[in-house]
Order: sequence, then C-alpha cells, then structure tokens
Amino acid sequence: MNTAALDAPFLDRTVAHVRGNAQSWYATPLSERIALLERLLPRIAARAAEMAGAGARAKGYGPDSPWAAEDWIGGPWALAQNTTAYLHVLRRIAGGGDPLAGKAVHEENGRTHVDVFPATGWDALLLNGFTAQVRMRPGVTVEQTRACAAGEYRGRQGDPALALVLGAGNVAAITALDILHKLYAEGQVVIAKMNPVNAYVRPHFEYVFAEFVERGWLRFVDGGAAEGGYLARHEGVDTIHVTGSDRTHDAIVWGTGEDAVARRRDDLPLISKPFSSELGGVSPCIVAPGPWSRADFRFQAEHIVTSKLNNSGHNCIATQILVLPRDWDGTERLLAEIRRVLRELPVRADYYPGAGARLAAVRASHPTAEVHGDGCRMLVPDITDPDDLLVTDEVFGSALGVVRLPGATPADFLGHAVEFANEVLPGTLGATLIVHPRTEKAAPEAVRAAVADLRYGTLGVNCWSGVGFLLGFTPWGAHPGHTRQDIGSGVGFVHNAFMLEDVEKTVLRAPFAPAPRGLVTGAPSLSPRPPYFVTHRTALTTVKRLTRFTAAPSLGKLPALFAAALRG
Repeated sequence: MNTAALDAPFLDRTVAHVRGNAQSWYATPLSERIALLERLLPRIAARAAEMAGAGARAKGYGPDSPWAAEDWIGGPWALAQNTTAYLHVLRRIAGGGDPLAGKAVHEENGRTHVDVFPATGWDALLLNGFTAQVRMRPGVTVEQTRACAAGEYRGRQGDPALALVLGAGNVAAITALDILHKLYAEGQVVIAKMNPVNAYVRPHFEYVFAEFVERGWLRFVDGGAAEGGYLARHEGVDTIHVTGSDRTHDAIVWGTGEDAVARRRDDLPLISKPFSSELGGVSPCIVAPGPWSRADFRFQAEHIVTSKLNNSGHNCIATQILVLPRDWDGTERLLAEIRRVLRELPVRADYYPGAGARLAAVRASHPTAEVHGDGCRMLVPDITDPDDLLVTDEVFGSALGVVRLPGATPADFLGHAVEFANEVLPGTLGATLIVHPRTEKAAPEAVRAAVADLRYGTLGVNCWSGVGFLLGFTPWGAHPGHTRQDIGSGVGFVHNAFMLEDVEKTVLRAPFAPAPRGLVTGAPSLSPRPPYFVTHRTALTTVKRLTRFTAAPSLGKLPALFAAALRG
C-alpha cells in the first residue's frame, strides 16, 4: 500500500488534464469510438498472459497453476468479452439499425423483458444453452425500452464530464470494465484510482488503454483512501463509481465519526454529485428439491463450490449461504459431495487483506465448523440463528454456511427460501437458484414466482450469478431501491452494453446438467462442464484459447478450443 503523503498538486493537475479533454471525447464520432475498441482487442490479447500471470503470482500461486484459469477469466477474457459486447451494439447503431434485435424486447405477464444473451452466433455456440433476460422496472413499456436503449448514441448524449472510478482490489477486470462503462455508456472521461491490493495491473491497463491515455481521456493513479477521498471531493470531478463495501461508500459520502451519523440521519452528505456503486452483500444459493441423480449431485456440488471458492471467495457475489430443504432426502447427499469437492481441490490460501481475521471470527462463533482441504475452507452445515455472523456479515473469504428451511413441496420450500433471502440476508447484488428441469416442469408457477420475487440485481437459474458480471450484455448492479442513506449493495448498473435504462434485474439461465446428460434431465444443450468451474481439468488451457478467440474470432481456432473444453 502507498504510505507516502498525499500529493494534492499532482492530483489537481491530473484532474485538470483529463477534464480538459472531456469535450474532445464528447465530440469523438461513433466511427472513431468503434475503431478505438477494435484496436483495443489485439492489445488485450498481447498483454493477456502477463496480466493473468501478475494476478496469479500476487495470490500466491504460479501462472501455470490450475487456479490461474480464474485470473484469465476475471482479467483479459472478461475485458475482451465486454469490449466485443460494446462493439456489437455500436456497430448495429453505426449501420443504421436499432441497438436491440427485433424480437428481443417483449412483454411477459404484464412486464417488459429484454433478451440480451446470446447476442451473437459466437455466443450461442460457445455458451450453448446459456441465456440472459433483463427485466425492466414495473410500468416500463416495450416502446419506452426500445426508445431509451443506447441513448448516448441516439440523440440523448450527456454533457462532457469527468468520472472518478474507484477501483476494486479483488478482480482485475472490474476497474477496466467500469472504465469502459463510463467512457462508452455514459460518455465521460475517466480518472481510475487503482486499489492498493491489485495496483500491479496498472501497467497492463495502461498498455491496453494506451490510446485513451495518450489522448487525455483516461488517467490511472495509485493511492489509498486519502487519494480516493480527495478526488471524490474534488470540484473538477463530476461523477463517481465505486466498487467495494458499504463502509467505503459511507466514508466517502458521510465521512467518519459521530458527525457522520448525524449527517446521514439528516441526509446532509459531504458529496452530492452523481454516485453509482457495487457493494456486495451476503449472497445465497437456493437449491430446490427434485429428482436428482448421483451425477447431478456431483455436478451441482462442483457448481456450488465454484460459486464459493472462485478467487478464494474474495468476490462480492460469492455464495455465502447455501439454502437447502430441511426435509429433502437429497440434502445430506449434496453436502457429502460438497465436502468431497472441498477436500479434493488443490491447496491455496485466502489472500485478500483482512481475510484471516474474518475467518477467525467465523471460527470463534463456530468452534465445531468443518475445515476442509487447505485449512481455509470452512463449512458450517446447520445455521439456525438469524443473527449468525455468516447470515449478517459479508465474510469475503472461503467460509460457507448452510441454512435449512422447511417445505413439504418445492412450492412451499421456495416460498420460505424467497422470504428468507429477501427479508433476512443483507444485500441485493446476486443470488443463485438451482432447480431440476423436472421440478420446474412439475411446479412452473412456484419457480416463476421465485424468479420474479427474489430481489436481486442478477439471479442465476442453474447458473452462478457471478457469470452475469462477465458477459458484457448483462447489466451488473444491485436490485433497485437502495438510497445513499441505506446503500445496501449499491445503486446503478454498469457493463450493460445495450445501455438499457430502468433495469430491475437480469435473469441468467444455464443447463442444469452438461452435455450429453442434459438429454436425460430434460434441458439438452451442447455445453460441457463450464470452464469457470474450479473442478474443470483443462480450464487454464481452455480459457487461454477462449481469450484469444474472443479477441480475434476465427473458425480455425475452434477445434483446439473445443478439444480443450471437452477434455475438462
């Protein structure tokens, strides 16, 4: 961490320089904005190995470790995928078309929905069976949704402005994707303050975004809370986006100490400029009872453990509470498979600052918690206290708690699970719902109601909700309703390549079982085990090839990519 004294004159010069180029970016025509992204892609590919390798080494393993696959997925691949998403939309507009395909926007059950994924033929091929649908807020019509999409490029361009992006320290791509969003979705030039935890990616970002830096539309700065606070309060900064915790937000907006309590109570913020945020919470994975096979238990155990242990659990969207049916005969079978996966995974440590203290607090409150694998992986298999630490606080580490709820039928259980998630667990960023296709076919209204009623910005059905962070076409943020006085998981959506307005939530869907077993479960697809699974045996090779393909698609790259994916 940078412990040097705050260099206010340098920050003032940086603000003046970037702000002075806001008009230049504002006036950059669509054709040139597209060309800039096209030239960005080969720079991502050229620096991908170094970027991912830097992340691996910082986390305590080598660039050839199986764990390094996540550094490719959450770094260069996510950046390439989001870049191609913006390119897809902007090229449609440049060609005189609507940003949204003709049948993408439609009404279901009195609400407007937008099918956003797959958006291209490559999407449908590479993530076959994966879909994403954006649900608009109540009262928003099909016509309004179409008219408001991509307003920055369809007659509603905002004023020239300077945005401050306060970067996240856990996942490399977060800061880069927030930069793209501010530049392309909101039309603002950017100062990106790196998080001290992963400031090592700054030189790679400066290489990738070199043209933007050279033209004065983007600057990177290092520093900690002092630098972030100074920039946030700077009169030359017009808007702010932060990824972090609610404590980070509150310190910036209200300050600290007793005065901060009074300011928040009276709604007298230190900063009143437009502020968006992604702040995490306690994310649930809800498992509906159903007719699961032995292979289903194994596959979904791998899925659940992935949603917990990706990046050692240092994700705002990591599953922290597993919600299981108390009376389902599959509950103990699923937990047995989860334990097996936890034991079998390669050793790694919880690396994020403060993780040791947070996990120690979990151990102190649960002296009999199960510890698996490397000693960091904790499982608390039967939480009954609603004030339990794992229920009330984001642990941001590799501890998983289990809550068992009643329900004689899937409909009864899902009713209890939705109420628990909405009313007990803090945060609304993302949730995951696992339901067998036959269960959904037998109780369609119960599943439909659960999907509609869960108040989360992203809901993954048979898909870890964290996948929504990666796709680019899917808006990413908390469920609407938080305020600066009660910030919860944050306000606003980022990524969102179609630049939709008035979003309520994104619903992701993925196959319940990989190919070819999907034929047996009733949800066939061509997708094998996803390469983001922590158990995928050839994940590293697969995501390297996927990153290179995404940056420069060609039919000739597909055989090797598919071969690696299938071997996993």
